Amino acid sequence: MPNTSAKSAKAIRAAAKSSPARKGGGGGGKLPNKRQIPWPTIGAAVVIVALIAALAVYLVPMYQKKADAEKFTPTAQKKDPSLQIPGVVTKEYKGALHVSATQRVAYDQSPPFGGPHDASWADCTGKVYGKAIRTENAVHSLEHGAVWIAYNPDKVSGGALDTLKQQVQGKPYMLMSPYPGLDSAVSLQSWGHQLKLSSADDKRVGEFISALRLNQYGVYPEVGADCANPTFNTDNPPPFDPTPPGPGAIPMDGKGLSQDQTELSGGTPGGMPGLPGGIPGLPGMPGVPGGAPGQPAPAQPAPGEPAPAEPGSNQ
Repeated sequence: MPNTSAKSAKAIRAAAKSSPARKGGGGGGKLPNKRQIPWPTIGAAVVIVALIAALAVYLVPMYQKKADAEKFTPTAQKKDPSLQIPGVVTKEYKGALHVSATQRVAYDQSPPFGGPHDASWADCTGKVYGKAIRTENAVHSLEHGAVWIAYNPDKVSGGALDTLKQQVQGKPYMLMSPYPGLDSAVSLQSWGHQLKLSSADDKRVGEFISALRLNQYGVYPEVGADCANPTFNTDNPPPFDPTPPGPGAIPMDGKGLSQDQTELSGGTPGGMPGLPGGIPGLPGMPGVPGGAPGQPAPAQPAPGEPAPAEPGSNQ
């Protein structure tokens, strides 16, 4: 008789070996290893990406600004890059036409950017004027190669005003002043050029300055003239006059005026260095044609003759 007990025992053992509990190691088996997340590596990668993004935010505008500046820098081949700037208006004006401190000019533009002007120029050594200045003085600064930023004080203030100041302060051949009643927020002037803008943040502000400030390729009349003027009171400049110039104003063609030959020739020997023709408005200063504006020139002796006696002397 077959040994059925032995066979049954073997079957039970075989079944036990093949059961899921056995294959899984039962309660006493080791748990499978879990996949570890590499947090330090992920953190380092995040930091690197953030640094790259920060550098891009900082460097890209800087390189773009440099590229724009180069694009609008005048050269012998590209004498007036401002013609590439949308909105720039240009006009031809005759230079070296001077009016006295009490005369008005019937300007054809507001703000003006050329034409007859005061014999004394507004200081344009990076000066920001807190109040509106006489336009006849500002126009003379343009003749020297300066850029004048005018702004409507009712439309530009706070951060926008600070943005404009950064374009001017400490920079030679720049000046800035409020211009009451201006029909735009901002207006930029150089001799024969104007650009009106609705925002102080407009990139064309920098483009205009790059293209026209001290552009020596025939853009402004008096190349080499200084922007410093010790006779112009920067703390109390001649005030802006908002009233119409009236029938007695000097016309834009300068009728009745003669061009100042010292400016056309770049100044006369003997004048104060950097001030073409000496200092306007100071009689007797070397290089001042005719002394004070509006005064007759003193008689000059012929070669070999003695100098004329001073008024009031005993000679």
